[in-house]
Amino acid sequence: MVQAMTATHTKMRSKAKPRLRAVPAVTRAAAILRLLAHSDRPLRLQAIAKELVLVPSTCLHILRALAVEELVALDEDTKTWRLGAGLLSLSRRLLRGNGFATVVQDVLEQLAQKYSVTAIGLEVHGLDHVVVVAISRGHQPFHIHVEVGSRFPALISASGRCIAAFGEHDDDEIEARFRLVRWDQPPSYARWRREVKEARRARFSTDINCYIRGVTVIAAPILRGSQVRNLLVVVGLTERLQGELDSIGKELLEHAAFVAERLEV
Repeated sequence: MVQAMTATHTKMRSKAKPRLRAVPAVTRAAAILRLLAHSDRPLRLQAIAKELVLVPSTCLHILRALAVEELVALDEDTKTWRLGAGLLSLSRRLLRGNGFATVVQDVLEQLAQKYSVTAIGLEVHGLDHVVVVAISRGHQPFHIHVEVGSRFPALISASGRCIAAFGEHDDDEIEARFRLVRWDQPPSYARWRREVKEARRARFSTDINCYIRGVTVIAAPILRGSQVRNLLVVVGLTERLQGELDSIGKELLEHAAFVAERLEV
């Protein structure tokens, strides 16, 4: 059930964005890196090429180029490929340069420990996707399958309601992307739109058992101008969070205001 948190990033692009010409080599290299990142074990060349529908010689050429940059590494004994240590350096630099990730970490730890939940800081990329940039796990009887760097479709769960509630997004595109989201117990689009409207009023949103059965997600947006740039998210078992939803939502609002203020300094 918790595995449902691992969602496939949709490839639809916002109408507001200019269309960019694809660079096949870059696109394929990114696909290889994502595949290796999602795999729980190193992969052989043939497995990578088959999964990504690449000509093996082309796949090998890209892998060797990535290896030169230390972004992947080859185990000579097993002839398998894995992510390289060079990505660690890039990740550290990214997080050091991400003011939100730095500011929000203490907030997430407070929430995680107080409510025994997983607290997550998300970076929003329009209607395309969200990226986990910070996370803290409290003492809880289950674990959410999510790590720093995980990407999800923008309109998932409570965070998606917040993204739809704020900003000037096209209604037709919102509906199209909503219908691509996989839910354990999918709400109707009419109900979801009502919940988006409520999120705009309350300035936070709650998803109870819809995205993942038995799991509640509460999210509050951090606005910069008229756009949602980041989100504070709390994830926990529904049975443990009953009776605390409103208080958690209001506390998320206070933390969101604090983080927004710090980011403006």
